[in-house]
Amino acid sequence: MVEVKRLNEAEIREMGIRNWAIWEKEESRFAHTYDEEEWCYFLEGEVIIETDAGNYPIKPGDFVIFHNGLNCVWDIRQAVRKHYLFK
Repeated sequence: MVEVKRLNEAEIREMGIRNWAIWEKEESRFAHTYDEEEWCYFLEGEVIIETDAGNYPIKPGDFVIFHNGLNCVWDIRQAVRKHYLFK
C-alpha cells in the first residue's frame, strides 16, 4: 500500500523530516519490494509508483508512506531527491 499526502511546514518540523537522510536517483525504471515501512518527503523530481492497486504520481512536496511488503515499479521521469526514514 502507498499513502500520499501533503504536509504543512509545522508538520515537517515536528516530524524532523529535514534531518532525515537524503536519497537521489536519476531518471530510470526499476522494480522494488519493501521489506520494511519507509516514510519519505520528496524535494525534487517526478515519479510514478506503479502497483497492482493502481499508479501513484509523486511530485515535490509529497509525503509518502511505502508499507512493508509492497511490490511496485518506480518510473522516475525526472531525477528524484527525497528525505527518507525506515520505520
